[in-house]
Amino acid sequence: MAKTVVQFTLNGNPVDVYTEPFRTLLEVVRDDLGLFGSKEGCGTGDCGACTMIVDGKTVNSCLVLIPEVQQASVVTVEGLAVNGHLHPVQQAFIDHSGLQCGFCIPGMLMSAAATVQDNPDATEEEIRIGLAGNLCRCTGYDKIVKAVLAVTQGTQVAPAGEAAAAPSRGKEDLSPVIMFQE
Repeated sequence: MAKTVVQFTLNGNPVDVYTEPFRTLLEVVRDDLGLFGSKEGCGTGDCGACTMIVDGKTVNSCLVLIPEVQQASVVTVEGLAVNGHLHPVQQAFIDHSGLQCGFCIPGMLMSAAATVQDNPDATEEEIRIGLAGNLCRCTGYDKIVKAVLAVTQGTQVAPAGEAAAAPSRGKEDLSPVIMFQE
């Protein structure tokens, strides 16, 4: 099959990829572009480990064929940080021990960041719904939900009692902010 050029924005930077059109977004991001945060857990869209944000919506990147992101904006877990500071959701996962083995965490972070972006005042139930497409074999989800709840309730603080590492941002600016190093 002939290769095609796909142009899109990855973590705020324009990308041109020359590849076979049957490859997935996950394959291209990991294998060609060298960003290994997103994981392939199932390859069938059931586990959420590969979650990325495309044009503001979460997707299972293992199911998205690369031509589908032509001219789209794609954000991976590597794009959540702001000027070297963690996204509030990332900091909350650390502060509230919302992780164990780490395999599912990139997808959880992406779904959590999208949930907070879409609904900065999300309740526990709304957070659980936002994370519903992500599976974790290690935890009971309680610490993950509490971490996201700390962000939506504005109670997120760093372990030493200082302000969270991420700069203060208003509710209108909780979107994944892009940081990419070439």
